[in-house]
Amino acid sequence: MAVAFDEMNGPGGALRSAYHELSLWLKETPPDALEYRRQEAELLFRRIGITFAVYGEAESTERLIPFDVIPRILSGKEWTTMEKGLKQRVKALNMFLSDIYHGRDILRAKIIPDDLIFQNPVFRPEMNGQDVPHDVYVHIAGIDIVRVDSENFYVLEDNARTPSGVSYMLENREIMMRLFPDLFARHRVAPVENYPDELLAALRSVAPLTSKAEPTVALLTPGIYNSAYYEHSFLADKLGVELVEGRDLIVKNDEVFMRTTEGLKRVDVIYRRVDDDFLDPLTFRPDSVLGVPGLMSAYIAGNVTLANAVGTGIADDKAVYSYMPDIVKFYLGEEPILKNVPTYRCREPKDLSYVLDNLKDLVVKEVHGSGGYGMLIGPASTNEMIEAFRAKLLKEPEGFIAQPTLALSTCPTCTASGLAPRHVDLRPFVLTGKDHVTVVPGGLTRVALKEGSLVVNSSQGGGTKDTWILE
Repeated sequence: MAVAFDEMNGPGGALRSAYHELSLWLKETPPDALEYRRQEAELLFRRIGITFAVYGEAESTERLIPFDVIPRILSGKEWTTMEKGLKQRVKALNMFLSDIYHGRDILRAKIIPDDLIFQNPVFRPEMNGQDVPHDVYVHIAGIDIVRVDSENFYVLEDNARTPSGVSYMLENREIMMRLFPDLFARHRVAPVENYPDELLAALRSVAPLTSKAEPTVALLTPGIYNSAYYEHSFLADKLGVELVEGRDLIVKNDEVFMRTTEGLKRVDVIYRRVDDDFLDPLTFRPDSVLGVPGLMSAYIAGNVTLANAVGTGIADDKAVYSYMPDIVKFYLGEEPILKNVPTYRCREPKDLSYVLDNLKDLVVKEVHGSGGYGMLIGPASTNEMIEAFRAKLLKEPEGFIAQPTLALSTCPTCTASGLAPRHVDLRPFVLTGKDHVTVVPGGLTRVALKEGSLVVNSSQGGGTKDTWILE
């Protein structure tokens, strides 16, 4: 595998300009002072109660996501390019979703094979020909980005259903400002704390045309047993909207109401953190107790906006991801600003045979996988693991894609033995409202805390960092 790009000390160890002040500060700060503040940060996170649940682990259901106190820093110029690329990509994703559920021009143009859409378990035939308010499908996108050198940022995946992690972006910044005012004073860091205002404005702007002057927004959570429940309650609080579960909502005459102490109150926009399958037992899974009976009929009648729209899972699919450069060109007539990672579609015999011959060098992922589960990292795997994956691929090739093992860039990180480089990725959040798209400067930097590990997911032992965009 290639040598990873060091974001602080670039190629040849020359300090990169964005890290100039941080480097000076680190030289002036004694290691024990840094360790003391690291412990203080952990204490604050415990006190605030930021945890996430790890499914399938008997001994610890709630866990603290480790937080690293050394910020990741990007220059204003780097951010400008990334922001343009993110807006371009999300615009194309919205156009693609609208087309797939309406005219299907991209299928007729033979750019994407029909079966990849129609035989896809996350394609929602219920949305065929169904208009959504203001033609926005993906109101909140979390686009995972990695870098491999000083110039190139690659999109690793698109999260267009219910992307999570924004609460950590906000809390990380708050804790850094509290613990490191001296370091902040030496930088001009673009603010992230206006994200809740931007999100609320975007949600209100896409309210149905039938709603009143001041649309009512609610956040729908599956409840306290969901792994991201902390984030749901945190965001509802920051947005100043009601946090509701399915049982708090009722549908009458194709309108959605929430039960309040003063009686029923109409809801215009639902920021839902419940998957399609569980949204409405009358339309999807009849055994779901998390959803709202009749919600889809209110949605189809145009009386409530669901953010994100039903059926956006097709844009999360990793096989569809491999067509994103073509999707951008098809709808926008532009070259993609952000590159895709080269991707082999195991559904195609030629790609499958290459993947099977090179398993030890590739990363193989399930097309619907998430959270770092169900993947093979060839260079870090045993022969048994590789052979087990070979059997899976031969049995169900269409369920997988493969990519070269990228040398993700590294950032300085506090470890037990002092500062050391660790691999990172970035999830910026893109908000699409009725007539504008906003990207909050920064995002969630995830860091692989195990030496040499490329898996940054919190469910796999990764941590987070504050992301500084210099103004």
